[in-house]
Amino acid sequence: MCAMEKLYDTVIIGGGVAGFGAAMYAARLGLKSLVISEIRGGTIILTDIVENYPGFKKLTGLELAEKIEEHAKEYGIEVIDERASKVEKSGNCYSVTAAGKDYKTKTVIFATGTKWKKLGVPGEEEFANKGVHYCALCDGAFYKGKVIGVVGSGDSAVKEALLLSTFGAKVYIFARGERLKPEPVNLERAKANPKIEVVTKINVKEIRGEKKVTHVVFDRELNGSKELALDALFIEIGHIPLSELAKELGVACDEHGEIKIDRLSRTNMPGVYAAGDVADSAFKQAITGVAEGVNAAYSAYEYVNKNTGITC
Repeated sequence: MCAMEKLYDTVIIGGGVAGFGAAMYAARLGLKSLVISEIRGGTIILTDIVENYPGFKKLTGLELAEKIEEHAKEYGIEVIDERASKVEKSGNCYSVTAAGKDYKTKTVIFATGTKWKKLGVPGEEEFANKGVHYCALCDGAFYKGKVIGVVGSGDSAVKEALLLSTFGAKVYIFARGERLKPEPVNLERAKANPKIEVVTKINVKEIRGEKKVTHVVFDRELNGSKELALDALFIEIGHIPLSELAKELGVACDEHGEIKIDRLSRTNMPGVYAAGDVADSAFKQAITGVAEGVNAAYSAYEYVNKNTGITC
């Protein structure tokens, strides 16, 4: 390593709550820390109301992300608003490339999150942002007084429907299985909401329209027809982990593409850790992602202190 080249103790890839949670603890532990993130906040900023993060009875996802980021900045972390394009081994260290520049580091924490899973039916791409959406907070207000559909059966889908009911005149939830699987409090809210109708054991097979969505086609009849007029369809069927950089580095992932970690967020590679939605934890929440970030920071701290002679 050139004497003038900066060497970080840890580089955290991802600027969501898991990433900044890791950064805050890493900096508190005295590690020279860098966060590289194309977009700050992560998917939590698209959540309207968060009611299950300890210490806050109710706040928006954006507010929570901003509070954790501000806390991390109190400890002098560095932040670069760029997309990390490569991570590779560099001698005894690692090199993270962003915007054509390499950043040398002793450890790497992947907190890269996920992207929305798509339905994969005709019309989905054609009508993207023309009635097909993946974020109620982002686009729900465009459909005041309209008829809206939500595809999905988990907690995220039900929360999307609850938010969309504040805009739309009618909201359908289309579930492939026999029942919805949200948190009990959200299930009760959906049941009590007169605007929401749940349709189970049904699949959207096609999305149709002209300049924008006008209706969807199902694999079975609903009210005597396989077609239903809709103004918008929000798709909430899960997420795909953004683990490509980790895979290219040689980090072990499971069959879903999630990075395998142990209880201290360690991967199969020394000095490489993962946290948040990109990791293979079964229960994915903001609070668990932040906790994994904290574990990753502690593991990085232990690694750096056990390997004090690391040079690149």
